[in-house]
Amino acid sequence: MCGITGWVDWDLDLCHEGPTLEAMVGTLAKRGPDAAGIRLSTRAALGHRRLVVVDPQGGSQPMTYRQGERTYTITYNGELYNTPELRRELESRGRVFTTRSDTEVLLVAFVEWGPVCVERLNGIFAFGVWDEGEQSLFLARDRMGVKPLFYARRGNAFLFGSELKALLANPLVQPELDEDGLAEALVMNPARTPGHGVFRGVSELKPGHHLIFNRKGIHIRRYWALESRPHQDDLDATAETVRFILQDSVERQLVSDVPVSVLLSGGIDSSAITALAARVLQRLGQGPVSTFSVDYINNDQHFRPDHFQPNADGPWVRLVSEYLRTAHRYVVIDTPELVEALAPAVRARDHSGMADVDASLYLFFREIKKEATVVLSGECADELFGGYPWFFGNGAPIRVFPWFRMIEQRTSLLKKEFDQRLRPQEYLKERYREALDEVPRLPGDDPVESHSREIFYMTITRFMPTLLDRKDRMSMAAGVEARVPFCDHRLVEYVWNIPWSMKTCDGREKGILRRALSGALPDGVLERRKSPYPKTHNPAYLSAVRDRIIQILDDRSSPLLSLVDEAAVRRFALADAAAMNLPWFGQLMTGPQLLAHMVQLDTWLREYRVIIP
Repeated sequence: MCGITGWVDWDLDLCHEGPTLEAMVGTLAKRGPDAAGIRLSTRAALGHRRLVVVDPQGGSQPMTYRQGERTYTITYNGELYNTPELRRELESRGRVFTTRSDTEVLLVAFVEWGPVCVERLNGIFAFGVWDEGEQSLFLARDRMGVKPLFYARRGNAFLFGSELKALLANPLVQPELDEDGLAEALVMNPARTPGHGVFRGVSELKPGHHLIFNRKGIHIRRYWALESRPHQDDLDATAETVRFILQDSVERQLVSDVPVSVLLSGGIDSSAITALAARVLQRLGQGPVSTFSVDYINNDQHFRPDHFQPNADGPWVRLVSEYLRTAHRYVVIDTPELVEALAPAVRARDHSGMADVDASLYLFFREIKKEATVVLSGECADELFGGYPWFFGNGAPIRVFPWFRMIEQRTSLLKKEFDQRLRPQEYLKERYREALDEVPRLPGDDPVESHSREIFYMTITRFMPTLLDRKDRMSMAAGVEARVPFCDHRLVEYVWNIPWSMKTCDGREKGILRRALSGALPDGVLERRKSPYPKTHNPAYLSAVRDRIIQILDDRSSPLLSLVDEAAVRRFALADAAAMNLPWFGQLMTGPQLLAHMVQLDTWLREYRVIIP
């Protein structure tokens, strides 16, 4: 895993722009703490920061391949899980390799097949290839959007980078918001509209898309999309196929030249990855599998079961770890460090996000880094198989993304002028309608199946990216590569067309996944209700973020004061426990997280010197 950035300019000689490119690359140092490189030519400048995972000696970047008089240079962030197959096919076509790296395989694949090479890739990636002969830049991003990629056009210049901070290090890009950017920051956040880069004139290359920039302009093509078709397999064959693809995905993603671990919460998703990884390592004569879990000091004293978090993870983690004989380590976070980590979490995400849910993950990965560089995570199973409460709405029509709650209450904390300018509910409804228009329909779907397809599409394309972005940013900020076997596109494509009645077989959410894993885990784990990523329940956290937001409101220089209704925020900060327990985003973000989110918003406005229209 790495950080990439680059700059193409038809007017400026970029051979003389080394210092600016170095500054852009430098912003990505935490993504790639092991090495750095740049490549300058008259019209193109490419930069790279490297986190060594495979082939420490041979994978340096930017990497150049020469074919006759033509030269191609790549800067690449990601992992290809079908590298051996691609290498064999390319060798059969006469290509010769000098390294073991997937970087070289990817570059040669592009030279051999051109832009359509992305359709052959199984992996997570964002990369750019400069073709010196054609004076053309090619960018591509993986199907699920696991790896981020942003770009901006400024006159005859084009810039790109893994993170927004790389673009902002170039004087051509300023941290300025337009009306849509302001709505993204104040209404959509911590989610984000696909393709939106928040800052004026900055875009995100959407998942499953590639882009060509040349003297004719920008040309974007979608190379992958979910396709709806009838599901032909019966229940037993479906469960067997799910298990086969997931097992193969885990096995492919265990390949590494550095230590690999698994994140274990004791839920079915992470336990499944752990069990399948343990099976692979046992077959190879390796092991035990290394696992990590996260919790908070005194959380056991303050945890109270509710609809969203029915039980604590600790006992389940111990059960699975003992059952699979993993080498387990607990990471326990204290309240003061959790509050202090809100700021580095903003720097990692380049904007305010999921508050302590981000901050705790950052601290978690920082501890993991001491022992491992690569982790496998159970992220995204709920999105694919239907694990969230909003999948069970009895077919009732929805008119906004179901993970957005308390919209009026939240926007009431804004100054009235911004509420009137942004019209938050209308903005959300318009983004919802855009998503609804994209749903790939299947003629013949009954109303239940049609509604199910809508909810799954919304969740996969609008909610899942928020979690993937969080996982990538917090892990890479600690120099850790997080892999997500459930995001293997083969599994996503197959599960997409499994009918709702089969996904919920045996009368359970994610029933088909539970059935696919029968025999791999203790029955109690297979039957455990969903419990999301753990958050702190310590009242000391609420007190700490309450004090922090009051301090911010008392600081007359705070940029937050230009956006929020100070009196309304003060009233909310001092509200009783009942008001603080209501969720406003997803399942985890209640009152304390909303206060922490506003603390993060203040940090973002200050440190990024955001220009508000």
